[in-house]
Amino acid sequence: MKKEFFIFALVMIFSSNLAYGSTYSLETSDMPFEISYELNGDVIAMAVDENTTSFLIGITNVEDSNFEISLPTELISAENNEFVVLVDGIEVDYDASTQNAVSVLQFFVPANSQEIEIIGTHVIPEFLLGALVVLATMIVIVTFVTKIGKFRIR
Repeated sequence: MKKEFFIFALVMIFSSNLAYGSTYSLETSDMPFEISYELNGDVIAMAVDENTTSFLIGITNVEDSNFEISLPTELISAENNEFVVLVDGIEVDYDASTQNAVSVLQFFVPANSQEIEIIGTHVIPEFLLGALVVLATMIVIVTFVTKIGKFRIR
């Protein structure tokens, strides 16, 4: 009985430590990114907002916990690791370090939080390729319409 309880306790401790560390696969137009994080809660979405040079994280089922995230500097960066970190719109203190072109941020997230915003000085343009395709299509359409207008029979 004691041996079974000891094994059960070890499995519970080991599995609870694994439950907090996860990886999120973020697809951008340039390349995919694997973003590692630890949170006592669930991440429902991650996205880049190039207008505000920020990285947005939607979270749910959060209990008081320390949040750690590893962000590739190709995705988002800040001069001297001076990011602005907001949890539900409130600025929080954080610790930052850079290792192998990855910024590691750590900060406290209170229970029932819903959104984290990490503001940097540079983010990867999420839809650059899409914008170029739209621009090229518009140029072709305008050129085509202009050429048709010149060859009208009067």
